[in-house]
Amino acid sequence: MIHFKEAYDIVMSSVRKTGQEQVNISDALNRVLAQNVVSDLDMPPFDKSAMDGYACRAEDLEHELKNIEVIQAGYVPEKTVDKLECSKIMTGAMLPEGADCVIIVEETEETDGKVKFTGSLEKDENGKFKYFQKRRGNICFKGEDIKCGEIVLDKGELIKPQHIAVLASVGCAEPKVAERPKVGIIATGSELVEPYEKADGPKIRNSNSYQLSAQIVKMGAIPKYYGIAEDTIEAIDSCVSKAIKENDVILISGGVSMGDYDFVPKILEKNGIRILFDQVAIQPGKPTTFGISDDIVCFGMPGNPVSTFVQFEILVKPFLYKMMGYNFKPNIFPLQLGKSIRRKRAAREALVPVVIKNGKVFKVDYHGSAHINAMCTAEYLISLPIGVTHVEEGALVDVRQI
Repeated sequence: MIHFKEAYDIVMSSVRKTGQEQVNISDALNRVLAQNVVSDLDMPPFDKSAMDGYACRAEDLEHELKNIEVIQAGYVPEKTVDKLECSKIMTGAMLPEGADCVIIVEETEETDGKVKFTGSLEKDENGKFKYFQKRRGNICFKGEDIKCGEIVLDKGELIKPQHIAVLASVGCAEPKVAERPKVGIIATGSELVEPYEKADGPKIRNSNSYQLSAQIVKMGAIPKYYGIAEDTIEAIDSCVSKAIKENDVILISGGVSMGDYDFVPKILEKNGIRILFDQVAIQPGKPTTFGISDDIVCFGMPGNPVSTFVQFEILVKPFLYKMMGYNFKPNIFPLQLGKSIRRKRAAREALVPVVIKNGKVFKVDYHGSAHINAMCTAEYLISLPIGVTHVEEGALVDVRQI
């Protein structure tokens, strides 16, 4: 049995990168960029008005100004602003030549084409109007956000909605992204039936496979479900052999412990998969198994759904992200424990589901690794290190978002 840190290092050092492909910008959400994105223009591409108002010369603010045209966004000004002149301008419109500021429409009065500034005319010791000192003349200057040729998004970035806007702004309509890993899902256990079947007598419904599929989709990979394999060497071997040919990674839930019908490790070895570890000092998830071959990477996961959920979050998800070139970092932050937590045995690191109430951390009602309902309440995990049997109320704990 190895510590989780060692297991994590083994897993992450076994990553094989996926290929690359171009996708339409409409399909780029949650994909990982495979190359830097460079702007093909300055942003803004021209000096533009930040407000609805009047473009003029700051030195003329104390005088009545003649309105010479109306400039709307998307059009090139036709006239140059000269002394004692202004142009009515809309937000986002191109600044006309001759103007060096925009006065907002709320601080003006216009009568018969004559415009008067009604704001403060107070000046500083250098004779500059204080009105513009914080407003920068109400102008967005060419290239102040992005310069042409500048890298705007880095290779390895996980594309979020705001990144889609940047891609669109710089004309990257078909970004190059990492291909998504194909992940085969196999459930083992003669006691399992599908969710649409009745669970009579000793039978239970298969929740792991559908949970794993959802976790895979959420983080941007492609799941493929191979059904339930009964607890026989032939049934499990048939599923594993097929999944190896069609996927980059296989996730097998159940059949990895020490029972008489836990055949998964033997079957993996039969299919040329070298087992790198088969027990981790962590709770839940002790019998987690990891193996590799030239063609496939395999995670053997415990049959209990909380174990499977947690091991995917802390071990499988970072691995799949790294395959796509994304360096996943979980959101971890310190908070005070709102109520003491105790446990009888401390031979393994324990991951405890918790909630946050009034800025403090509380353990949810949790009965063990089969109690998947607890994960519907919990949005976070805290770790109790090996050897720690209790953590007192008020102690700082590291909280991991899930």
